[in-house]
Amino acid sequence: MPFLGALCVYFLIVLGPVMTNNITENIDVLVFLPQNNSYPFSHARVAPAILYAQQRLQAEGGQYSGIHFNIHFENSDCVNGALFLLLDRSCGQKPDLILGPVCEYEAAAVVRLASHWDIPVISAGALAAGFSNKNTEFSQLTRIAPSYVKMAETFTAMFEHFTWRSALLLFEDDKQERNCYFTLEGVYHLMADFNIKSYAVSMEERLDTDDILQNIHDTEVVIMCMGADRIREVMLAAHRRRLTNGSYMFFNVELFNASSYGNGSWKRGDKYDSDARQAYASLNTVTLLRTVKPEFEKFSMEMKKSVEKSGFHGCKDCGSVNMFVEGFHDAMLLYAIALHEAMKNGYSKKNGTEITSHMWNRTFEGIAGQVSMDVNGDRNGDFSLMAMTNVDAGTYEVVANYFGGNGTFQLLPAFNSEHFTLRGRHKAQPEVPDKSCGLGVSALTGVIVGAVLGTALLIAFYLFRKNYRITIERRTQGEECDTGKHRQLREDSIRSHFSAA
Repeated sequence: MPFLGALCVYFLIVLGPVMTNNITENIDVLVFLPQNNSYPFSHARVAPAILYAQQRLQAEGGQYSGIHFNIHFENSDCVNGALFLLLDRSCGQKPDLILGPVCEYEAAAVVRLASHWDIPVISAGALAAGFSNKNTEFSQLTRIAPSYVKMAETFTAMFEHFTWRSALLLFEDDKQERNCYFTLEGVYHLMADFNIKSYAVSMEERLDTDDILQNIHDTEVVIMCMGADRIREVMLAAHRRRLTNGSYMFFNVELFNASSYGNGSWKRGDKYDSDARQAYASLNTVTLLRTVKPEFEKFSMEMKKSVEKSGFHGCKDCGSVNMFVEGFHDAMLLYAIALHEAMKNGYSKKNGTEITSHMWNRTFEGIAGQVSMDVNGDRNGDFSLMAMTNVDAGTYEVVANYFGGNGTFQLLPAFNSEHFTLRGRHKAQPEVPDKSCGLGVSALTGVIVGAVLGTALLIAFYLFRKNYRITIERRTQGEECDTGKHRQLREDSIRSHFSAA
């Protein structure tokens, strides 16, 4: 019997690692993506990335090859479609993992229900500040893409670095999905210690640039989230008012890496191109930091091939890798890591809370580089600051990077400190006319100073006459004439202060 006991211990020690490293499990994955290709996170764009990750994880001999993902794609309409589909599935087998939705209002309903059912949810969306509260209704949500609050950390770092104190948040509000509202809400939420005000622009109404520029005057920084045409309209109007001379900082937020914003974004082929190019010399862009490594390049090529093979020829930029494509790929990796660890500790795939906890507060290698998740289940974001470095050519470069994991702000060689110092506010400003009978401010000051000096001279002259009156009376008539001449010179001197003013 002792021999059998020792033999059992031997097999547990030797075979234990092999057994735990070859976990076999079937995972039912429900993915919510819109069929509408106008969304940068549509099915045509994102589905190939999820399938690519599935193939990598199930590669023969890999650590996670025993995890078999049964993926079901469902249409998301960014309203209630995902919620209704999830409710329909509740009558049968509930999914083990939900990927998406992306849109805020739709995601809120799905995550609430999934949290009640203890089902992990990973989304490259749901970026609004309200999802940061994971204590109750959003307890199962893991955000694999940097949230809007994480983006706002970039502005906080810049404001502290350059000692800016005030900003106008200018955004376009469609009153439906409200992407720009939620984007700049993150800035407003995080920068409460600064002087921040907001200005909403309706998509249905004409842009009132006069009113917008009036609101700019008492701020230092303008942060915009609008369509490209409207941003151009605002920048042209600001340029005509000479507000792009360094007195104000202008920023545009372009988070999703859905297009190569910057170079040529001012160009429309119209008569305003030249002015727009000069105006955009004052427009800076905050966007996600892009990393380039061989694995990511291979992934990008595979995404393009997948789209071409699927026949989505009418889908513009469907083959390009944006934040959502990258995020949903990494979501599969993160879940596999967390499930593997949870099952090693004796939990099953139905212990959603345990699996979710293993996804938070960790770092792993994603398709584009290192992915850092904070203790709240939100991805730390790395962002780039782009600025026009060649005004003649109208081209942009990345001039600085912000790394959310450690909160550092890195200035690159292309960075020009003068561009970010509000230099226009330190220049001599033109004199502003007032209502003082046509006299300028400086002239009026001269009049006042001259009057004070003249009064002082008159008083001194009076005292002089009083103290030396006897001496003056004894002077000859010629001396009195000389004195009169001297008096006239003094009076002329007094009057000269007025004339000089």
